[in-house]
Amino acid sequence: MRTLGIDLGSREVKIAVMEDGRIVKKSKVSTMTFYREYCSFDGKILVDLSKLEINKIDKAVSTGYGRNNTDLRMFKAINEIKAHVYGGIYQTGLKDFILLDIGGQDVKVVRVEKGLITDLDLNEKCAASCGRYLENMANVLEISLNSMSDYYNNPVELNSTCAVFSESELIGKIAEGIDIKRLCAGVNYSLYKRLKPLMSNFKGKNLIVTGGVATNKAVKHYLEKDYENIISVDEPQFNGAIGCCYYGDSFL
Repeated sequence: MRTLGIDLGSREVKIAVMEDGRIVKKSKVSTMTFYREYCSFDGKILVDLSKLEINKIDKAVSTGYGRNNTDLRMFKAINEIKAHVYGGIYQTGLKDFILLDIGGQDVKVVRVEKGLITDLDLNEKCAASCGRYLENMANVLEISLNSMSDYYNNPVELNSTCAVFSESELIGKIAEGIDIKRLCAGVNYSLYKRLKPLMSNFKGKNLIVTGGVATNKAVKHYLEKDYENIISVDEPQFNGAIGCCYYGDSFL
């Protein structure tokens, strides 16, 4: 049994293939490249699996922003919450946890009890609590995202609640001559501060962090104040695609 999972995100498309319960292939491309080079259009987006070098697929499941545009004759579309929860279950083996998925343009928080979704909240309106905020601020600081994520001590205070105004505030702090380590810590802590109100109703023992920001060491350091176990999955950015595979393999 070979199952294909595709997570059509706003910035990147993540692709995974599961064979007999094991992930055997993973890849990702920019969303623009995916639609331009690997798809055609005939009322629906038709994914050309041969161009993706994927063959002999028994089942296919899609999620993400573009899930309802894919060829439904081939793909079963499921919502992102379900995909990420199943990805979390597959990657950790846990059935009771809080899932925090921080994507490029949105944040999802989900409570899972005995393998079932019992509560959820989303932030899709403001980029200031998402991965794109960190990307923009790293560009202002002229530092890589990976390097910026290392710093969490003595963060400079950044009070703006708007992603656009935060850049101006950060530039002001740079002009004051504040050390780059404190500036980086300040950016990371400001993201954590925006996440905290969203997380306030989701207390629990185990927190699974997925999405691109799951690789940010500083944000996870701050979250350790609020949760007993911060659980990192092996493939945080592929979690949605892996969840699609797991759902298709187990329930279709």
